[in-house]
Amino acid sequence: MAKAAKRAYVCSDCGMDFARWQGQCSGCKSWNTITEFTIPNTKTGVVTSARSSLSGYAGIAGGGSKKLHEVEAVDAQKMLTGIGELDRVLCGGLTTGSVNIISGDPGAGKTTLLSDLVARMSKLMPSLYCTAEESLSQFKNRVNRLKLDCNEDNLYLMAETSVEAIIAELDAKQIKFAVIDSIQAVSTELANGSPGSPSQVKTAAQSLTQYCKQNNVTMFLIAHVNKNNEIAGPQTLVHIVDALLHIDTNDGQVRTLRANKNRFGDVDTVGIFRMTERGMLSVDNPSEIFLSGSTTESSGSAITCIRKGNRNILLEIQCLTTETEGEFPQRVCVGLNMNRIKMLTGILRKHAKTKIFHDTFFNIVGGLKIDESETCIDLALVAALLSSLNEFVVPRTTCIMGELSLNGDVRPIDSGVPRVKEAAQHGFTEIFIPYRNYHKSMEGLGAKIVAVKTIHELIELIN
Repeated sequence: MAKAAKRAYVCSDCGMDFARWQGQCSGCKSWNTITEFTIPNTKTGVVTSARSSLSGYAGIAGGGSKKLHEVEAVDAQKMLTGIGELDRVLCGGLTTGSVNIISGDPGAGKTTLLSDLVARMSKLMPSLYCTAEESLSQFKNRVNRLKLDCNEDNLYLMAETSVEAIIAELDAKQIKFAVIDSIQAVSTELANGSPGSPSQVKTAAQSLTQYCKQNNVTMFLIAHVNKNNEIAGPQTLVHIVDALLHIDTNDGQVRTLRANKNRFGDVDTVGIFRMTERGMLSVDNPSEIFLSGSTTESSGSAITCIRKGNRNILLEIQCLTTETEGEFPQRVCVGLNMNRIKMLTGILRKHAKTKIFHDTFFNIVGGLKIDESETCIDLALVAALLSSLNEFVVPRTTCIMGELSLNGDVRPIDSGVPRVKEAAQHGFTEIFIPYRNYHKSMEGLGAKIVAVKTIHELIELIN
């Protein structure tokens, strides 16, 4: 239960205090000099007045309206964190005074990434890592295991669940960068309910945000997710903070960081990390981990270019077809949507008269999961399947991209020119694209551009 704020009634003339308000001071006999005051919480030194609970997310509300020219324009100041992919997702670095949420499944790497970040920030400013879910010794063991480089005089550790105590520590140590792990584990005296309840999560986030905005403190809040991979708690939490980052866990070691909200930049940028024994490592060139790197050419392999946010990533699709030993052929996909595979095999049966009575296995090199909406891989899937089925090799210098329609036509894809440029920069000498994606600017990239209209043209060309 929330603790009621303590109030006192003090005479402004003589200073005598009373348990309740009265018209005349019994000490100096003055009339109407007794005023109501809110006593600060002696444990934390924070005033728990009703006024603070009604404040806006960015600070104390009120003050009346102002004309546009009366408002001071302050540009957001950004600082590089030294973690390349995180700086990319934050559009040029961490905004000073911002409050950010990072979420993800258990084991996604939230604590690992922010442990690295707070260690880096300690070299620049007083930094605090407050954990409500593990002991301080566990955090120190992680620092030693990951061999994080930090300024021990500027890095403070705290195990606390009270928001008021956290704010008091931030103020006492003049902290400028803080991590709270996690927002569902802390509680405040200004709200009812247990930690993690909607009222506690909302009020705790609001109190921390108010302090950060008023004192120019940069903060990260770790948030849990529910079974739908969404932030647990009230949706209001998303509106309070400045940026909402989410870590997607792919099969294997690959982690994808994306911004679902960013008040200081766009939300199209995606960061790629690799989880290792040294922590979350930025992958500056994702295409390197999604290509097998094999120098020998073999059947059943095709390379395409997908788009993650505003990044173009080259990846290799592998297919293996074997004679079935059972009554029904198997279809196994790793990182791909099974419905998409069924549709493509149906197109081959209808328009290419290709009958597939084999066990078919598809795999994406590097463990990346392809969204169902990413249809540019259709031609590469068909090429890899036919390559394995008919025992011919698609050269490793060939990149294939395009979407297949149900009538066998090759449909255009979005951002065709940037994809072709990405493939050309990686040394691909032959690039298959949809006919309607062709542009004159593609000819000066040093690669042969092959425009394809139908699935029949694709089969003739790759054979």
